[in-house]
Amino acid sequence: MPVVAMVDGVKIEFYPDEHPPPHFHARFAEFVAQIDIRTSKVLRGSLPPAKLGRVLSWAAAHQAGLMNAWTAVEEFRKPEKIND
Repeated sequence: MPVVAMVDGVKIEFYPDEHPPPHFHARFAEFVAQIDIRTSKVLRGSLPPAKLGRVLSWAAAHQAGLMNAWTAVEEFRKPEKIND
């Protein structure tokens, strides 16, 4: 599972062989949330509220990079890191 970014200690990951809608996984300690790239809505799971707020804000500002990473994973390519 490629990690494309770290946001306030939260790993932003993509898993191979995923399913629509385009989404990423945000992992922090024992918490994992699946977040829709286009809407920044939590599809499944959870994060601590402060971490979730930071990740959602970051995701909204990096939507294009996240979509590029999603496309790369769908095409069996390694996604590029997303830098702030």
